[in-house]
Amino acid sequence: MQIYYTAVATATGDGRNGHVRSSDGLIDTDVRSPKEVGGAGGATNPEQLFAAGYSACFLNALRRVAKRASANVDDAEVTAEVGLGNAGEGTFGLAVTLKIAMPNVDRAQAEELVHVAHRVCPYSNATRGNYDVVLEVVCRCADARSTWPPGPTGGRCRRTSGWSRSTCPIPARARCWSATWSARWTPTCGGG
Repeated sequence: MQIYYTAVATATGDGRNGHVRSSDGLIDTDVRSPKEVGGAGGATNPEQLFAAGYSACFLNALRRVAKRASANVDDAEVTAEVGLGNAGEGTFGLAVTLKIAMPNVDRAQAEELVHVAHRVCPYSNATRGNYDVVLEVVCRCADARSTWPPGPTGGRCRRTSGWSRSTCPIPARARCWSATWSARWTPTCGGG
């Protein structure tokens, strides 16, 4: 493989409760184990840094494949959820879910773009075979930067004002659908 760029970062201190610094100084921060795993919290952690890197890299891959397909992904967003857990036999593992919103793309094309981006993204390629990455295409209300599936709003866009099918800001062809990769697409807009 031809290397185009090498990032360098150094961890010091007590590992997950220490300090990380990139060679150029752009990252220079304390890290702390999150409270959820018995740590003090109050600083970033390796899972957050990995989630930030993966989401940015996947969005770049998505934009690259979308350009080739002449798809409008200007308002696309990728949210990475990186979970840390017990993998058995005294080992730890990661679980990753990528939630991808593309309000200007219909579901069939979104499915294909996500599939191709997952083959292109360096983070996806580096992690493939190590653990499953769940790819979830979600609907996002364009004017509220909210994602589906909805929470306590009962199947409506989480907006500051009322919602109806006629006022939904998302084009009808892309309106409010949600799916987990390799599962069936299920409509969720406006409660069904």
